[in-house]
Amino acid sequence: MEMKGKISGIVMTAAALLAVTQAYARETRTLGEVVVTARRPMKEIGVQKTTFDSIALKENVALSMADILEFNSSVFVKSYGRATLSTVAFRGTSPSHTQVTWNGMRINNPMLGMTDFSTIPSYFIDRASLLHGTSSVTETGGGLGGLVNLSTVPDVAPGLNMQYIQGVGSFSTFDEFVRVTYGSDRWHLSTRAVYSSSPNDYKYINHDKKVNIYDDDHNIIGQYHPEERNRSGAYKDLHILQEAYYDSGRGDRAGLCAWYTGSDRELPMLTTDYGEERDFDNSQREHTFRGVLSWDHWRSTWKTALKGGYVHTRMAYDYSREISEGNWAAMTRSRSRVNTLFGQASGEYTPSRRWFFTASLSAHQHFVRSEDKNVILQDGDRAIVGYDKGRIELSGSLSAKWQPVDRLGLSVVVRQDMYGTEWAPVIPAFFIDGVLSRRGNVMLRASVSRNHKFPSLNDLYFLPGGNPDLRSEQGFSYDAGVSFETGKAGVYSLSGSATWFDSHIDDWIIWLPTTKGFFSPRNVKSVHAYGVELKASLALQPAKGWLIDLNGAYSWTPSVNEGSKMSAADQSVGRQLPYVPRHSASLTGRLSWRSWGFLYKWCFYSERFTMSSNDLTISGRLPRYFMNNISLEKSLSFRPLDMQLKLAVNNLFNEDYLSVLSRPMPGINFEFFVSFTPRFSQRKNVVKDDIL
Repeated sequence: MEMKGKISGIVMTAAALLAVTQAYARETRTLGEVVVTARRPMKEIGVQKTTFDSIALKENVALSMADILEFNSSVFVKSYGRATLSTVAFRGTSPSHTQVTWNGMRINNPMLGMTDFSTIPSYFIDRASLLHGTSSVTETGGGLGGLVNLSTVPDVAPGLNMQYIQGVGSFSTFDEFVRVTYGSDRWHLSTRAVYSSSPNDYKYINHDKKVNIYDDDHNIIGQYHPEERNRSGAYKDLHILQEAYYDSGRGDRAGLCAWYTGSDRELPMLTTDYGEERDFDNSQREHTFRGVLSWDHWRSTWKTALKGGYVHTRMAYDYSREISEGNWAAMTRSRSRVNTLFGQASGEYTPSRRWFFTASLSAHQHFVRSEDKNVILQDGDRAIVGYDKGRIELSGSLSAKWQPVDRLGLSVVVRQDMYGTEWAPVIPAFFIDGVLSRRGNVMLRASVSRNHKFPSLNDLYFLPGGNPDLRSEQGFSYDAGVSFETGKAGVYSLSGSATWFDSHIDDWIIWLPTTKGFFSPRNVKSVHAYGVELKASLALQPAKGWLIDLNGAYSWTPSVNEGSKMSAADQSVGRQLPYVPRHSASLTGRLSWRSWGFLYKWCFYSERFTMSSNDLTISGRLPRYFMNNISLEKSLSFRPLDMQLKLAVNNLFNEDYLSVLSRPMPGINFEFFVSFTPRFSQRKNVVKDDIL
């Protein structure tokens, strides 16, 4: 289903070269020249997309997808601390404006509208990509910022295979990983499991507190910020993923993916808390099941696919404190239950090498019950406050892609969404790209689309404060960019891109305090988000057995409130949105030699304001910070099994930083992993991914 027009191939991707180097590390051999001929998929005409290779996804099994996105893209990852809520925001928008799909099914929490990436282990993800801004319309609606597309793949190595990894890290952290696979001509079976636990009691300097220094006469002669431990931050996470695929060999494939998450986490105390840890109980428990059944049917010029899925989430949050010895007062006992049914039908048709058509219809039916069982009324009685709602979300799209000449591609997408009983305006999107020069594969891309996002269920119904009269957020997005790819066989490959984007979003939803003592959401803002995104990659082979791979990204993202003042004292108009850095960047560098590998990772976020007025007080801004991580690994081969040893150092320079106000972050810390892969059978010409 790809266009026939060829774009000059480059040598070999860095991921493929590194995989080959590691697979044959124990042998000394000369690799012949390998030339890859690439074809530009018609499905991606004009699309602004970032794809993560398998090396980035598997370079450290203990990482969550939040860590992968932080060091391998320019999107902003907002983290409340180690093993706590981590959200992602594109192009100056909020986390709820980022759509997330797993094997085609949306997994955004319908209550909050966002996804916690700290609960998604990278060990469970085989393919990941970002669709920026307008490009998200090709897959789903509601992605005013963009889309994170996650999936597993059905292919596993032939025969029975197993791998076990043990990780030990700072703060008494233990990580265990196991995968068992079986592959044949028809069947592909895989079972993966991850268990992580830690008291998570790292030390940090508390800049929100000061300790006085006294002389002998009890006069204050100085002050200092105390060193404290992260209190009440322990966690235990269990993930199990079962996959089964059957290939008929005649163009049909059926699949099952089932993913269970069991999480028991304490919520760390703030840097402004003065009580003792033993005086508080602040914990969250979650049990989530996600399952997707799929059927794909291929023919020479067309393809059809059906998917059905189910998501069940039970979440409990408890907050209580000891008001006197042995006497505990329960402040909050929140319980929520989410059940989502999913169905999708899609088709692709290629009548000729110049045309490509797609159609898709999907449905998500949500049933949500949210309640606080510990609300105290004025007369002292307790009541259950919350909501019990259901909502169906439909989304259908049609697209036509046309390549009038080999160098030019045109695409139009029309999407229609419905939430509950409300139909959104038709969402049109137009894409164009063209090869400006075959030498260097210089390509221009541009797109424009309308998009919208319906309020989340909490926005509408949360008690107290929900606002059922909210309007949908909506706006127009534009982007244009240029990219290039070049290289020399057996020596190097170089690629890069630059993209300008501009979006105007009206009726932005924000929660504001009310005179009744609680917060309530309102449509108050018009936001103008614009900027530039840069990406570059370089892979080179300076000598036999050596490989250097560099990948960098940068984003400049002004995101300004252009709405009207709500009052004479409102100072938010014309200001940068809270927790949106104007500048963000990331860089990864890999160096491999035979069975050795070294990795350096760096990321940067500029200052973020914590208030819409961009107040420059100590609590009104978070200073910029740089993060540096390194790792060193060694592959060993023995007759009964293969081994890999890896040492990772996080926050190499012991950076003192905050991602969210009053949420402490760890300093320098270490992780050590050892991987065992038994050899059940000798297989030739199989390239294994490095999954440490």
